[in-house]
Amino acid sequence: MSRIGKQPVTIPSGVTVTVGSDNVITVKGAKGELKQAIDRDITVEVKDNTVLISRPTDQIRHRAMHGLYRALIANLVKGVTEGYKKELELVGVGFKAANTGNLLDLSLGYSHNIIFEVPKELKVATATEKGKNPLITLEGTDKQLLGQVAAKLRSLRKPEPYKGKGVKYTEEVLRRKAGKAAGK
Repeated sequence: MSRIGKQPVTIPSGVTVTVGSDNVITVKGAKGELKQAIDRDITVEVKDNTVLISRPTDQIRHRAMHGLYRALIANLVKGVTEGYKKELELVGVGFKAANTGNLLDLSLGYSHNIIFEVPKELKVATATEKGKNPLITLEGTDKQLLGQVAAKLRSLRKPEPYKGKGVKYTEEVLRRKAGKAAGK
């Protein structure tokens, strides 16, 4: 039995979870509404402020989906109650970030600025303090979308291992390499 899959997802007050006939779960809360399609083999029941996920057999495919969909439903519930937040840091001389609405203007050391349009479901904010690296803060209810956009921003200029220049997550720890050894 999947250890994650057999744990029920508790529904906090103010959140409603409904299972549609086409196996689409809708979670509504204070921060919005999220939907997730569930595989037809997995059954989802809402009982007494908990969501229970069960699978028909012990096939590898069913075991994998059992834990997956339990985690996805838990992410939906957390997203509509608390929301998710990711911060990216721009490390490098002359690296800048500015936003107007959901348009992000990035100066990352290329010959031109990069204009990145953040999806309307997410909120973006930029902060530049003197003596500190510029920060980009992404907030939203959808964990998958938030992670995908943050990864795309990071891929515009990945941190390099020698000086650490590039776009990195604030909590990310980089493996650094030593430079060239001095000549003999």
